[in-house]
Amino acid sequence: MPLYRDFSDDTATILIWKYDESEELNIDELLEPENAEKVKDYHPKKLLEVLMVRKLLKGLKPNSKILYKEREPFLSPKDAEISITHSFPFAAIAISKNKIGIDIEKFNTKILRVIDKFTYENERGFIPEDRADTFYTIIWSVKESMYKIHHSKHWSLKKHYEVRPFELKHLHHIKCRVYDEHYSDELKARVEFFDDYCFTIIVEE
Repeated sequence: MPLYRDFSDDTATILIWKYDESEELNIDELLEPENAEKVKDYHPKKLLEVLMVRKLLKGLKPNSKILYKEREPFLSPKDAEISITHSFPFAAIAISKNKIGIDIEKFNTKILRVIDKFTYENERGFIPEDRADTFYTIIWSVKESMYKIHHSKHWSLKKHYEVRPFELKHLHHIKCRVYDEHYSDELKARVEFFDDYCFTIIVEE
């Protein structure tokens, strides 16, 4: 199985695969029986994404399964942390000793229609108008990655997630945080570009 990108480092294994029609994805071999009901009505492309992630996992931890608790994936046996993401034709998996969140997003000007759903007006002052779609896609992806680390506790990307001002030439250390009135978890995001996509990695230290 040819990998498209490998962003692994000392803290995590992070792999991205681009779908190839020549690759066999046998649902009976790859899908956990526990997830059969979950995927029965999936669109064919979404099912392919699910199977691609399982194929990646088989190469890394052949005796492990991806199961879900309240829609949040976890490894069984639970000997590491996991995060998954997909946007056809790409699928990615991250396995780490620490909590980790990854997210892949395609750049699209349609995101400008929904910025009020995930940012406040006072978060937007550093964003240049001519690159607004790029900046908002990054912000969305960073917040999605943080959400995967704090899935059960903080539900609103607008209320509980903050991305500090950044520049496109400095995308490996974007400061961000998850917070409420009692709590603040300061994090750093690493953002990569490829094709027309944005890929974000956040590892909790």
